Amino acid sequence: MPVLDLTGPAALGGAGDRNAARGQRVSTRLLFLIVGIANATWAPLVPLVKDRAGLDAAGLGLLLLTFGIGSLLAMPSAGAAAARLGFRPVLLAGTLALGLALPVLAVGSGLVPLTGALLLFGAGMGAIDCVMNLQAVVVERASGRPMMSGFHGLYSLGCILGALIASVLLAAGLGAGWSVLILVAGIAALFAAAWPGILPAGRAGGSGGPAFALPRGVVLVLGLLCFVVFLTEGSALDWSALFLIQQRGLDPAWAALGYGAFSVTMTAGRLAGDAIVARLGRRTVVILGGLLAAAGLALSVLVPAWEAALAGYALVGAGCANIVPVLFTAAGRQTTMPDSVAVPAVTTLGYAGVLAGPALIGFAAQALGLPAAFLIVAALLLGVAAAGCSLRG
Repeated sequence: MPVLDLTGPAALGGAGDRNAARGQRVSTRLLFLIVGIANATWAPLVPLVKDRAGLDAAGLGLLLLTFGIGSLLAMPSAGAAAARLGFRPVLLAGTLALGLALPVLAVGSGLVPLTGALLLFGAGMGAIDCVMNLQAVVVERASGRPMMSGFHGLYSLGCILGALIASVLLAAGLGAGWSVLILVAGIAALFAAAWPGILPAGRAGGSGGPAFALPRGVVLVLGLLCFVVFLTEGSALDWSALFLIQQRGLDPAWAALGYGAFSVTMTAGRLAGDAIVARLGRRTVVILGGLLAAAGLALSVLVPAWEAALAGYALVGAGCANIVPVLFTAAGRQTTMPDSVAVPAVTTLGYAGVLAGPALIGFAAQALGLPAAFLIVAALLLGVAAAGCSLRG
């Protein structure tokens, strides 16, 4: 396995005065917050879209694939556009895509407009996700200290905040249309606040490379590690409730506690992650995170009590919390490929884990049972921890 250098080149100079640097940090946090809120805005619309389009479960699954297709297509092209045009135009286009797509998803009824809106929504999310991580790489490098975990923590916080706001608005009887318009207005306001601190040009190191290239070497390894961690997150989102109901006999009304335990520890771990990374080092964070997440899944499966399963999911969230931010930092510091290609490649491979992971776990569960499928994921996490031994820094 190639050695992954997490120390990388020296921090970039010329970041401007302290106020400018502070503005760039705030802007980056707001971008991550926007993506979290947008993700949470879409979640309660899923059953409404299913009913309005008259879809069964299989049809809904096919429709949801268009979100993933839009994201995966947008990420590499967003990186290339950011390298040529700068970050601002790409982020503006992505945010406009969210603002156009979400209202259609809230009130649209035809399958064709819903499919188009979901494809546009996925493309907007993918473009913003890619370029905000590129900006995060530049801002972190210029600061000379770990910041990536905190940025990703704002995404997790945005998911929680968006879900709470959406629930309150829907409970107040405003309906999906007005609720989404209010949330879209909030996203627009956050983006306006972020605009002054968005880097006007793609200043990530090595941006003069090709517009697109298949990941290779260190970048490929980083992408595969992200695939495993995102697959683990997807398993917690899509399969934890079913596991608690079928394997632990928990009442369906309480089955969401598994993902809740995972989300709380992941959010807390990311918000505290910059200090953790600075104290322990990036290599140790990946090694311990992989071991902790694997132990959490093993605890959930091997101890036949729902309380143990909840504790296990909490360990999974804590373990996974800071692995992906560290890997994104590594993608920005490696010299094998330009940042404008490497970061989108790692992002795309990671999101492939989110999209394909639940289906792969479903196939494994069908053949071997859900507990065995979770143990396979735990073994993959041990592989992540082993790969962490090859990291520097």
